[in-house]
Amino acid sequence: MMMKLAGLLGALTLSIGLAAAVVALFFLDAAPTPTLTANMVTGNLVAKVTVVEYASFTCPHCARFHAEVFSKIKPEYIDTGLIRFEYSEVYFDRFGLWAAMLARCGGEMRYFGISDVLFEKQTEWAAAETPAQVVENLKTIGRSVGLEDAAMDICLKDQVMAEALVAQFETNMARDMVEGTPTFFINGVMHSNRSYEEMKALLDAELAK
Repeated sequence: MMMKLAGLLGALTLSIGLAAAVVALFFLDAAPTPTLTANMVTGNLVAKVTVVEYASFTCPHCARFHAEVFSKIKPEYIDTGLIRFEYSEVYFDRFGLWAAMLARCGGEMRYFGISDVLFEKQTEWAAAETPAQVVENLKTIGRSVGLEDAAMDICLKDQVMAEALVAQFETNMARDMVEGTPTFFINGVMHSNRSYEEMKALLDAELAK
């Protein structure tokens, strides 16, 4: 189910044209900084309820969740400070990894805004016929939210970051025994994909404790 590290990174390198020397295994020894692999967080950092979502930017079910459920949870529970929401990225394919790297290129303040666009336009940018076109589609999204080409090139060619993200993704999935997306943990308890009404009931129950 999960693409191996070498395959993901090799595809990334090929598609954005890095020189062979840049992708030498030398990078595998580089220690990632803490922010490289951290889950992205929004909402109240010290809320009594924490929701962790495992999702991929190329997962249709994840896109549907964000359109139909997350869009309602955000104003009711996240923006009001009732919950802490963490997004744990899953990379089932190279396109999902590239999308995550682009989203992170905007920094923590822009991450969830870029994520919204990636999910909203998933059927457009991820359906390109070639990897190079997928990269260009992602950069088009980046431009639409104010990212500059030079900055996006640096982010998408960041081999150390790519390796760190994939390694952390594999660690998280194995640790939490996640097998599909979206998967949720509400205060540590695993849940499968839910409707808004079901998610609301789970959140309200935790908040009432």
